[in-house]
Amino acid sequence: MKNYIIIIFLLFFFNCNNKTEEQPQTTKKTIGKVEIPSLNLKQANRLAQLPLNCINTEYPNKLGQTIGSASDLKEPSELHPAFYGCFDWHSAVHGHWSLVSLLKQFPDLENRNEIEQKLLKNISKENIQIEIEYFKGEHNKSFERTYGWAWLLKLAEELHTWDDEVANQLEQNLQPLTNLIIVKYLEFLPKLNYPIRVGEHPNTAFGLSFAYDYAIVVNHIELKNLIEKRAKEFYENDHDCPLEWEPSGFDFLSPCLEEAALMKRVLTIEGFKTWISDFLPELNNEDFQLTVGEVSDRTDGKLVHLDGVNFSRAWSLNYIAKDIPEFNHLKNVANQHINYSLPSIVGDSYEGGHWLGSFAIYALNSIND
Repeated sequence: MKNYIIIIFLLFFFNCNNKTEEQPQTTKKTIGKVEIPSLNLKQANRLAQLPLNCINTEYPNKLGQTIGSASDLKEPSELHPAFYGCFDWHSAVHGHWSLVSLLKQFPDLENRNEIEQKLLKNISKENIQIEIEYFKGEHNKSFERTYGWAWLLKLAEELHTWDDEVANQLEQNLQPLTNLIIVKYLEFLPKLNYPIRVGEHPNTAFGLSFAYDYAIVVNHIELKNLIEKRAKEFYENDHDCPLEWEPSGFDFLSPCLEEAALMKRVLTIEGFKTWISDFLPELNNEDFQLTVGEVSDRTDGKLVHLDGVNFSRAWSLNYIAKDIPEFNHLKNVANQHINYSLPSIVGDSYEGGHWLGSFAIYALNSIND
């Protein structure tokens, strides 16, 4: 009997020791480097097909229009002769931005002459004047606020920073609409009492970030100062953003990360480090991970938004990490998000293809910014 008890004791002892030794192997978190995606000429030619195939594709079309009378019922190309394709106005705008960005980076881009001619035809002085008249209409003064406004200024910024004869002509043609959008920002932002914290078009932080980039590039002091003021009033006292709640089912923007990327723009580096430690303290952890947004059906126009959230998370994370070495681990997370969605957007359904190319290009550009 005594020998039996001793045997049981020894088995129990060694079993406990084995569990103790194995425990670190099962709980230790290891984050390896993932492949860094790149925007090379081959990839650029691939992505250029998305906007090239849709900027003059009029239907299907979602106008987002308020009808004042029967006279407002016109073809999309009549209402918006510059930006009528790619399903909706803002997608047409950033489709044009995509082509400008790719031409600027890759002089040997395929179909270069064709693309330049399409851009010059669409963004003509006459077409831009008609676009302006639409914005001045009684019932559509808030049209595309602020998502489409932001992309219009991003297009203007891209043209302004491209030393090219075609770009100079396009910038001049676009300038009256650019000026109108600036005025709209200056009028709207003082009246906005509360920021809009959603993962779709109206997100205030996204709208302010792109407008701020434009203001910095062209040295528009009034717009720059107003955005800095409103961003701090909206967000400076925020803390503990619930990143674990994201994404919601239709998000293509991350409310937490878009806000953080905006505050990185308007605060000093040291000020931002203090702020982010209260707002998203988990980003300071070198083992930080963020599960990608998983898309279940890319033929569903809303569900495919989650490819967009992967790209926009990536550009936000890369902007947050910029010039802050202790945040370099965030670049790995950004790469994971790009790598998940990038292979699926070309050759897939129009629901995502009409807009995701722009998000992919902007995310890829953010890697080396």
